[in-house]
Amino acid sequence: MLTAHRSIFSPSSARHPARGLIDRPIWIGRKSGSALGLRLVAIKKPAQAAEAAKRKARQAARIGRHQISKGTLAAAEWVILVTSLKPDSFLTADVLALYRLRWRIELGFKRLKSLIGLKGPPGTDERSARPYVLAHLLMILLLEPLIDEFEDSPRLPAAA
Repeated sequence: MLTAHRSIFSPSSARHPARGLIDRPIWIGRKSGSALGLRLVAIKKPAQAAEAAKRKARQAARIGRHQISKGTLAAAEWVILVTSLKPDSFLTADVLALYRLRWRIELGFKRLKSLIGLKGPPGTDERSARPYVLAHLLMILLLEPLIDEFEDSPRLPAAA
């Protein structure tokens, strides 16, 4: 459970709000034991991306039939990360670069899963699930070079 006494987006809570960068320690309360010390890293999105995120949040509020909060709209202007990586080991730029890399990997897996139709193993028995997953991973490894080659080729409308 995240416990906060003030908005993380207020100027008094950020190190560099004018530059659109926040890197500060936070603590998350737990049901038992002491609070968990983590690190909040946030960077302001470009104006166009922030507006797109706000539109998406407003649309979700309309669909869910609830009022959107000012905090939600403020948060839509930022890429917000919570990490256990220590500032003395990982600079803010390193954390952001690792996040971008992680996101690229995530998108790659999502693309490959949709390409080969990987939804989940058929059943719960490990004897059938393991070969199923391994066969699909092998398919991914074999198809990856071909996918990159096709993505570099021109799209049909552009080729005309």
